[in-house]
Amino acid sequence: MPGQFEVMIERNFSSAHQLRGYRGKCENLHGHNYKIEIYARGRELNNIGLLVDFVELKQAADDLVTYLDHKNLNELAPFVVEQNPSAENVARFVLEKLAAKINDERVQIYKVRCFETPTSVATYSVE
Repeated sequence: MPGQFEVMIERNFSSAHQLRGYRGKCENLHGHNYKIEIYARGRELNNIGLLVDFVELKQAADDLVTYLDHKNLNELAPFVVEQNPSAENVARFVLEKLAAKINDERVQIYKVRCFETPTSVATYSVE
């Protein structure tokens, strides 16, 4: 049975948002100190024994965090109109953006966990 490798990094950012159409206090502008966990997997290591270089993965994640950090998510694409900036949609956004930069024939960004609080987390994953 072939095995699989997995790596994970964490990143943090602070952002404001409000949930359009929500009935309750989250319809008002408020902020979170988000934590995101980014997971990559693959069956083969490269010629020096790495699935993905942590430096490369962290840099791609940091570029994305810079886009989100200390901003109102409702004012950033795709959250202006297309999507509500829920934790679920933030997780999907992060996965799709990082997958476009990192994925190749060996490595797949397959899961992102987005913590709005230490006890409230949304996960987006792909097959």
